[in-house]
Amino acid sequence: MDTMRERFTTTVSRLLDEDPRLAVVLAEIGRDGFTEAARRHPDRVVNVGIREQLLVGAGAGLALTGLRPVLHTFASFLVERPFEQVKLDLGHQDVGAVLVSAAASFDWPAGGYTHMAPGDVAVLDTLDGWTVHVPGHPDEAEALLRHAVAAGDEKVYVRLSLQANREALPVDGERFRTVREGRSGVVVAVGPMLDNVLAATEGLDVTVLYATTVRPFDAAALRRAAGAAGADVVLVEPYLAGTSTTAANDALADVPHRVLGLGVGRRELRRYGTIEEHVTAHGLDARSLRERVGAFLTP
Repeated sequence: MDTMRERFTTTVSRLLDEDPRLAVVLAEIGRDGFTEAARRHPDRVVNVGIREQLLVGAGAGLALTGLRPVLHTFASFLVERPFEQVKLDLGHQDVGAVLVSAAASFDWPAGGYTHMAPGDVAVLDTLDGWTVHVPGHPDEAEALLRHAVAAGDEKVYVRLSLQANREALPVDGERFRTVREGRSGVVVAVGPMLDNVLAATEGLDVTVLYATTVRPFDAAALRRAAGAAGADVVLVEPYLAGTSTTAANDALADVPHRVLGLGVGRRELRRYGTIEEHVTAHGLDARSLRERVGAFLTP
């Protein structure tokens, strides 16, 4: 199976052939994947070098001319380092772009904390009007990328990861999907967390919702699930723990409820290790999730 990032390059390369509005802006990272696309479309595949602020600024400039820019680099270089440009060049000027990240929270542990971005979605939450997609499988990544490119002039963030679920599910770029139904609580699994959540909740009488589009937050789906399964909610996110707790609390503001946010901890892990070791260290493996979810939902 190809990775989400490999699917990104093949999908967007095809879309460049199909859509004359589409442009790709890179900052060195990922340029090899677009070598052939750049040969075919030299005016619409732009590599600005190791200048992440310019990456966003150039993308905003292309958007002002009527193009639909896709900007790509590691999440820490796409959202965090050029945040002022994301806020002003895109947000303040009210122009759209598709930001597509790689490396996620800790996909390249050997790169150290400079290449990790567990806070990326939380940072974007300080801005208005962003759609955020978090696919859990390469097939879902392709569907959500196509949805993002076709989304007019909207501001969209697509968060790709090496972590992936074994199987893809149908995604529509809007709603949460009910994967399992129960009566003793709701667990929302975001993107690549689904397999671990399903393993962790096996035999538990809980509803499992699958979220691949987390902004806008599907408040209606959570309310429906809580109405049938009870208003104890656990959010399992592959980025900073608690990122979506405010959204969940707002969705259930008029009913008594409890919310537990699980995800990547704030403490920096200073040993490189592997992806799997980081998952376990943050308590996001199936065994740890079973203990934490079970303890929260047990009367």
